Amino acid sequence: MLSVLQNRVYRHLLAAQIVALTGTGLATVALGLLAYDLAGSSAALVLGTALTIKMVAYVTVAPVAAAIAERLNRRKLLVTLDLIRAAVALCLPFVTDIWQVYVLIFVLQSASAGFTPAFQATIPDVLTDQQDYTKALSLSRLAYDLESLVSPMLAAFLLIFVSFDSLFLGTSLGFVASALLVMSVALPSPTPVRPRGIFDRTTRGLRIYLATPRLRGLLALSWSAAALSAMVLVNTVVIVRASLGLSDSAVAIALAGFGGGSMLAAFALPAVLLRFEDHKVMLTGASIATAAMAIAAILSAAVPMSLAGLSAIWALVGFGYSATLTPSGRLLTRSAHAEDRPAVFAAQFTLSHACWLVLYPLAGWVMTAFGATVAMALLTVLSLCGLVGALLAWPRAEPGAIIHQHPDLPIDHPHLSGSAEHAHPIIIDDLHPRYPHQP
Repeated sequence: MLSVLQNRVYRHLLAAQIVALTGTGLATVALGLLAYDLAGSSAALVLGTALTIKMVAYVTVAPVAAAIAERLNRRKLLVTLDLIRAAVALCLPFVTDIWQVYVLIFVLQSASAGFTPAFQATIPDVLTDQQDYTKALSLSRLAYDLESLVSPMLAAFLLIFVSFDSLFLGTSLGFVASALLVMSVALPSPTPVRPRGIFDRTTRGLRIYLATPRLRGLLALSWSAAALSAMVLVNTVVIVRASLGLSDSAVAIALAGFGGGSMLAAFALPAVLLRFEDHKVMLTGASIATAAMAIAAILSAAVPMSLAGLSAIWALVGFGYSATLTPSGRLLTRSAHAEDRPAVFAAQFTLSHACWLVLYPLAGWVMTAFGATVAMALLTVLSLCGLVGALLAWPRAEPGAIIHQHPDLPIDHPHLSGSAEHAHPIIIDDLHPRYPHQP
C-alpha cells in the first residue's frame, strides 16, 4: 500500500490531508468545550445545532462550489479554501455569543464543502493507474480512522498545558500546513471542452450521478452506511454510559472497535479489489455491516450487552462500513470525464451528507424515545432498504462496452468513426445524456 507514496505529488497531498484532519479533530474537541463555556448545560443543544449547520452547508454549498471551481485553477482554489478555514479557526476563540459560533461554523464548513470534493477529484488525476488509486483510497480511509483515534488523545495531552482556546490555534496551523503542502506541488486542472452556464455547472454533477446506474447504487449504499454509522457514532455513548453503566474510557474502547474494523478493511481492500469487482465487494461490505447490526439488535433484546460484545459487533460494522464506502472513489472516477470529476465528487459529497442529515437526528431521537434495541432494529431495517435499493439500481457488475447508436448525430461525426452503431463503456456526457438500454 505504501508504494504509492513514491509519487511526490500524492505524498504531499496525503500529508496535507493528514495535518488538516488533525486540525479538524482538535477543533471538534475545542468546539465542545467552547459550547459548554458559552451555554453551560445547554451545550448539547449548541453542538447539535452546529452539527446540523455543518450538514446543511455540506448539502447546499458543495454543488455551487463545484460550479464555481470549474473555471478556477485547482491548486489556487485549494490553497485559498485552506486559508479561509485557518482564518475562521483563529476567530473562534474570540466569540462571545452563540450566534457567532453558528456563523463561523457555517463559513468553515462551506469552505470544507468546496475543498473536499475538489481535493478528492484531484487524486485520480495524479494517480492515473487504478491500482495506485485504490491504494490511495485505502490510505485516505486509514487517515480518517487514525484521526478519530489520535486527535482526541492529542487534544487531551495539549489540554494539560494550555486552555481549550489554544486548540483552535492548532486547527489553524493544520490548515496553514495543508495549504503550504498543496502549494508545494503542481496539480492538474482539467477544464471543460466548452463553457457552460452557471445552472448547467451547478446541476451537472447531480445529473451525471443520478443518470449512472452504478452511482445510483452507490447512493443507496451510502444510505445504508449512514444508517449504521449513525447508530454507532450517535448512540454508543448512551449505550455504554447509561445501559452498561461504564466510564468514558469504555466509550472510547467501543468506538475504537468501529475504527479498528474500518482500518482492517482499509488494509485488506487493495488486495481484495485485485480479485473481486467493486460491485461485489461493496455489496458484501454492506451486507456484513447490516447483519452485524441485526445481531446487535437481537442480542440486545435477549441478554445484557457486554463491552467486549459491543466492541466486537462495532468492529464488524466498521469493517463492512469501510468495505462499502472506500471503493466509491473508483466508481466516481470511472463515471465521469476528468473535467466533470469535481462536480461528480461534489454530488456524492452532497447526497451522502444528505443521508447523514436525516439519519443522525433520527438515530438520536429513536434511541432517546424507545431505547437501544428498537434503535438498532430500525436502523438495521433502514440499512437493509439501502442494500435492496443498491441491488435494484445496480443489479450487476460493470457492463463494459455497450452497443448503442446516435441517431441524432451525422454519420461523419468524429465520435461515430463512420459507423452508425458502435460500442464503448458509457460515461454520461453531452453525447450520452442517459444510459443505453441493456438487454
